[in-house]
Amino acid sequence: MVFKVFHSKAFDDKLEKFSREFKEWVEKIEDRLINNPYAGDPLGVRWFREKKHGKFRIYFLIYEDLTSVFMVNISEKKDQQRVINTVKLLLDLYRAELENLLKN
Repeated sequence: MVFKVFHSKAFDDKLEKFSREFKEWVEKIEDRLINNPYAGDPLGVRWFREKKHGKFRIYFLIYEDLTSVFMVNISEKKDQQRVINTVKLLLDLYRAELENLLKN
């Protein structure tokens, strides 16, 4: 099954501040996620994962029913737990944002 990869607004806002090298790394991860959405380390559940690059982590949610991967946040290692907790609190909002992207 081939998945589509999307970014949340918050993810894009943070990504904009990173170097070209980091953005290219994110693009490579996206290319892998299209065919293997479960790449990366699970964060408590199968559908919430992270990928590491140096001191940074990108966080993404996998929606099998929508055949989509939604990249939702970026953090440094030191902020990892706070960001994980925030993502878990915002799951309904992330789903609504993704569904809106899929409609357009």
